[in-house]
Amino acid sequence: MSRKEQKMKQRKKGRWWKITLLVIALLIVGGGAYAYSIFHNVKSTVDNKLHNPVSSIDTELTKKKIEKKKPLNILLLGVDEREDDRGRSDTMIVLTLDPNNDRMQMVSIPRDTRTKIIGKGFSDKINHSYAFGGSEMSVKTVESFLDIELDYYVRMNMEGLAQLVSAVGGVTVNNDLAFTNGSYEFPKGELHLGGQEALAFVRMRKQDPQGDAGRNERQRQVIEGIIEKGASFGGVNKIGDIMDVLGNNVSTNMNFAAMRMLATDYRSARKNTETYQMKGNGTRIDGIYYLQVPDQEVQKVHQMIKEYNS
Repeated sequence: MSRKEQKMKQRKKGRWWKITLLVIALLIVGGGAYAYSIFHNVKSTVDNKLHNPVSSIDTELTKKKIEKKKPLNILLLGVDEREDDRGRSDTMIVLTLDPNNDRMQMVSIPRDTRTKIIGKGFSDKINHSYAFGGSEMSVKTVESFLDIELDYYVRMNMEGLAQLVSAVGGVTVNNDLAFTNGSYEFPKGELHLGGQEALAFVRMRKQDPQGDAGRNERQRQVIEGIIEKGASFGGVNKIGDIMDVLGNNVSTNMNFAAMRMLATDYRSARKNTETYQMKGNGTRIDGIYYLQVPDQEVQKVHQMIKEYNS
C-alpha cells in the first residue's frame, strides 16, 4: 500500500469521532436557520444535561486559549454502557485542533493498552479507567500516559446510537462484508437500517478480519448518515427528539458558549486531517491479554501532539 493510500485509509477510519460532536455539526450546518425556540432548546440541553465538568481540567485556562485561538486537545470517548453497567471506553481518541494552521490530528489509543490507572495506583487496560472512575479517571489516565494536558472531553454512549438513528428516521449504509449479528442479517450492498439494526451493525467486531478498524468504518457510515439526516430539513423538524437523545447519552465539560466558539473559530481546522493509531505488541499477563506500547512509541505520540500545540 502506498503512503497516499495509507493516509486516505487513515482519514476514512478517523471520521467516526463526529458522533461525539454531533451538536457542533448541527450548529454549523443550521446557522441562522433555527428559530429562537430551537436555539433555546439546544442551549438548554447542552448546559443542563450534557455539561459535566471534571476537576482535572482547568476550564478557565481553556477559555483563555479559545479566546486567543490557540490549539486545543480534546479526549473523545466512545463508551458502551448498558443498564446497570457503567461499561468501558471502547474508543479513545485524542483530537488536537489547530485553527491557525487549518489542521487537526486524531491519535487513537488502543483500548487494551496497558498503563497505570491514575487514582487506582496499579496498571491495567487503559479503557478500564472509565469503568473504575468514569470520565474523570479517563482524562487523568490519558493525560498521564501521554504527558499532555487536555482541554475538553466528550463522551458518547453507544447505546444512544440506536435512539439517534430512530430519531432521524433511519440511515442508509453500504456494507462490504456480509455477516450476521444476533437476529440481524447484513448482506453486502446498500442497506437501510433502523435503530436496533444500526446498533447491531456497528457492534460486530469478531467476524471482521479488520477487527476494530472494520467496526470503526461501520460506525463512521452510520454516524455520517445521522448527521446527513439531522442536517436536512426533516431533521431540523426533529431537533427536539435528537437533543433528547443527546441529553441522555452525551457528557462533556464544554458548555454551549464554548461549543459555539469552536463551531465558528475552529471550523477551519477540519480542512486538513491527520490520524494515527498507536502501536504496540500483544502479550498475556496472568492470562489476560494486553497491548504493551513501547516507551519510544509513547514519546513519539507525545511529540506529535506537542508539535500541533506549538
